[in-house]
Amino acid sequence: MALKIRLSRIGTKHKPIYRVVVTEERYRRDGAATEILGTYTPEAKGNPLQIDLTRVDYWFGKGARPTDTMHALIKKERRRQAALAAAAPVPAAAPVT
Repeated sequence: MALKIRLSRIGTKHKPIYRVVVTEERYRRDGAATEILGTYTPEAKGNPLQIDLTRVDYWFGKGARPTDTMHALIKKERRRQAALAAAAPVPAAAPVT
């Protein structure tokens, strides 16, 4: 069976919150998940996506394929983390005594 990385809705009416899950392709949208990788809150200010990219890479290695929406969100999160890493100040070397 094929594994998918996709969104599973857990929010209430008019207040969507989604889990980022790895699940079998044939399972229902809100059905059993193999693993929960994070959350996505579209109405949140700042960073609406909280996801563990190391686990995403692990599941890519196991053959999981993201849906189109998840592919775009993962790509956006990778760019955001790369920008944060580039903007982080480099600590100065300690003086040798």
